[in-house]
Amino acid sequence: MGATDLVRRPDCRICGKTALEEILHLGQSPLANAFLASRAEFAAERRFPLDLYFCDRCGLLQLLDVVNPELLFRHYVYMTGISTTIAHHNREYAGTLAEMLGLTPNDLVVEIASNDGSLLKCFQALGVKTLGVEPATNIAARATADGVETVNEFFTSALAESLATTRQPARVIAANNVLAHVDDPADFLRGCRRLLAEDGLITIEVPYVRALLERVEYDTVYHEHLSYFSVTSMLRLAERANLRAARIDRLPVHGGSLRVYLSRTSGPHDAGALEIEREERAAGGAANLERHRQLARDTERHRRELRGLLEDLRAQGKKVAGYGAPAKGNTLLNYCEIDTSLMQYTADKNPLKVGLFTPGMHIPVREVSVIEQDRPDYLLVLAWNFADEVMEQQAAHRARGGHFIIPIPGPTVV
Repeated sequence: MGATDLVRRPDCRICGKTALEEILHLGQSPLANAFLASRAEFAAERRFPLDLYFCDRCGLLQLLDVVNPELLFRHYVYMTGISTTIAHHNREYAGTLAEMLGLTPNDLVVEIASNDGSLLKCFQALGVKTLGVEPATNIAARATADGVETVNEFFTSALAESLATTRQPARVIAANNVLAHVDDPADFLRGCRRLLAEDGLITIEVPYVRALLERVEYDTVYHEHLSYFSVTSMLRLAERANLRAARIDRLPVHGGSLRVYLSRTSGPHDAGALEIEREERAAGGAANLERHRQLARDTERHRRELRGLLEDLRAQGKKVAGYGAPAKGNTLLNYCEIDTSLMQYTADKNPLKVGLFTPGMHIPVREVSVIEQDRPDYLLVLAWNFADEVMEQQAAHRARGGHFIIPIPGPTVV
């Protein structure tokens, strides 16, 4: 392991408090998107600490062990354009912003962590200028070849300063499922502020920590996700960056997310955002230490139940395969120690993953067509946040008597 591959933070990344409380210990884990190309790579596979800590000052749940982002993001195997659920979400998202701000062909939309450009294409279809910022070299190249101008860099306030000298101010800066990846989120938001037009909006989507706690979504914990935001912690972070929450929406996507609209306008946060924060505190969830401690107990219970189900199916001679090879699935597989003795393979639509082996448990990733050929009795839906989409796509599996196992919030056979 290189000297700079792992750094241990001494304090909370929002408020700077030290001596945070460990909430969940997931042990030494492989990187969730570090799929392996061959069995020859198994012995040298790297693992890093994966433990959650809670700050009771600002309410942020977070990792303190920070893996070098060059290892995590320069070559990436997740593409947003694969999912029809996300495609629908992106169209709705672009339409909402275009209507809210009255976007015209003279306006610019910047997306940070723009991936394959799927969201920006929705804005292009509305006649709006776009610019992507994406650190993964392979994914940025795909987006650029597909007609989405993309800067192949990590986004920081320094990059924002450079872009501001050559680009017009942006009416929209979209940062979906990236703020949680950033070790210095205040610097990130200051960079967004620097690029934003006076009448523009920064829109951020993050998984909602309240959903993690209530639905036992521990599989969303992996090294890329450094922060797990509540409304309380998000508002404190916005204040550090001199931004105001103009609106907060709660969304079902990815098992429960927040969409936060931030503006340069001075003054208190929007009344609706403050009402959600009061509701959150009253529910005793996202800002409550004891509620966070419960997560460890719930996670261990989930492990026992899921392993018990799979062991029973094995004893009955049933064939179990997986569906999907998402990053979250690899946290679940490794924590529950689900190997090929319990699940023979998993199938995925993403061509960048097919033919590889999952990190840690080394389960083969195969093409989706293999399900029709092999006809397993059960499909463990690792991409449970797209369960409806998966079950619709695999209607033939159900029609011939096959079952689905939805693992979160508790193992459920459908």
